[in-house]
Amino acid sequence: MAFLRTVRFDDDLESIRGRNLLLRSPLAPDYAQWAELRAMSRAHLTPWEPSWLPDDLSRAMYRKRLRAYAKDVRDDLSYPYFIFDIASSRLLGGVTLSNVRRGSAQSASLGYWMGLPYAGRGHMQEAVHTLLPLAFATLRLNRIEAATMPANSASIRVLEKCGFVREGLARSYLKINGRYEDHYLFGRVAGSGSTDFTGAAHG
Repeated sequence: MAFLRTVRFDDDLESIRGRNLLLRSPLAPDYAQWAELRAMSRAHLTPWEPSWLPDDLSRAMYRKRLRAYAKDVRDDLSYPYFIFDIASSRLLGGVTLSNVRRGSAQSASLGYWMGLPYAGRGHMQEAVHTLLPLAFATLRLNRIEAATMPANSASIRVLEKCGFVREGLARSYLKINGRYEDHYLFGRVAGSGSTDFTGAAHG
């Protein structure tokens, strides 16, 4: 645990405030908003995600997720955040740094989802920009990786606008919606560009 404290500088990692967005660790009271948003966005999300379990949106499964999230944060393995609009306090989506590798790697994987009503408005670009200083400065990571299916043009735009570089194609990389799919691999390394968000503000 001493190692984790030196990496994290005793910073409060539970929330990060951006220009228009707040990234905050998921909490039990968020369940109703989360379940409603995921349910209404199901057709929008399932082409890009692993298959949903039959009880994926249940309160019991949500509590199980929260326990797993808490353990992963304690173990410096993953840092999940919900994305909230500051003005309205609405839940918009989620963004996660996962698979944190220390030692000689000092890297992590970036993943995200955006609810259907809020897609295409620039929110995810701001969310990723808001998360990058925590990844590189606070957590002292050297490299952030991301993978996206070639057909997911919206995700590709987010990564490119956030300074990620396409590094290759991984065949049958992840099982998505019941099928193994090819993915483009993207990466961004510390010091490779500004982490300031300069995109248009959206309400």
